[in-house]
Amino acid sequence: MSVIEASAPEINNVHDKFRDLMEIAKSLPPIKVAVAHPCDKASLEAVVEAAERKLIDPVLVGPADRIRAVAQEHGLDISGFEIVEAAYSQDSAAKAVELVREGRAEALMKGSLHTDELMGAVVKRETGLRTSRRISHCFIMDVPDHDQPLIITDAAVNIAPDLKTKVDIVQNAIDLARALGQEDVRVAILSAMESVNPDVPSTIEAAALCKMADRGQITGAELDGPLALDNAISPQAAAIKKIKSPVAGRATVLVVPDLEAGNMLAKSLSFLADADAAGIVLGAKVPIILTSRADEEMARLASCAVAQRLVAARKANASAAVQ
Repeated sequence: MSVIEASAPEINNVHDKFRDLMEIAKSLPPIKVAVAHPCDKASLEAVVEAAERKLIDPVLVGPADRIRAVAQEHGLDISGFEIVEAAYSQDSAAKAVELVREGRAEALMKGSLHTDELMGAVVKRETGLRTSRRISHCFIMDVPDHDQPLIITDAAVNIAPDLKTKVDIVQNAIDLARALGQEDVRVAILSAMESVNPDVPSTIEAAALCKMADRGQITGAELDGPLALDNAISPQAAAIKKIKSPVAGRATVLVVPDLEAGNMLAKSLSFLADADAAGIVLGAKVPIILTSRADEEMARLASCAVAQRLVAARKANASAAVQ
């Protein structure tokens, strides 16, 4: 019996946003993914599950004997997967990045190595995957009883981003939302309040980001801020505060002031509101799938499906540009 047959989660109406994401994935081809150091049960099982769902076509990068031993111990069939030998975790990260640079992979996936080991290989100037954009992380949250997915950024990469970095964080999130099919992207720049206060730097940055959007320096979405969380996502709260904008009460992207705020917001939704969270890193030459050992199976699969949609969108955009 396969992993999917034995333990696949029931996709039901409680998490209907990820259910829809998985349904769309069925119409797309699997993407070639370099998986860096999948040397424990959780990371290797995630690869097998995603491959069986035809989300990814993985290349396993790491110590081959160790990977095969983990697969055998836990009954995971990896016989159809290519394995690229690497001696240790940092070597795995470097060789996975090299596969992308050689055109042999369309995305990266984190295995059992530390995130900073993988990202260290990604951001190296000469051998990494840098672009003109700053790299940032997005959580795609499927919150029960909320009418649409919420993108939260940045909660995992940029600790205390300045205004220049936040421009790229916002644009990365907008591009992600559009790749996921959102035509009306509404970005709330969050703070503790909805008025500009010189004593609260995040409110000043929020106002500047909105003006930059007005001038075309950020494109593809409506921006508003500063907004507190309640009046960003609750129409009732926005009405009580008498905030009139296309974003207030209807935000689809939440841009947090710093990593600590974003991490606490995302984990609060996960552990107090039963939300599922897919994770993706943007701004590099390819999407980077970040999964955690604490992730539920559906969250791991959804992260792969998000990368699949991003790759498909990039191909479509490249084809349109040629025409």
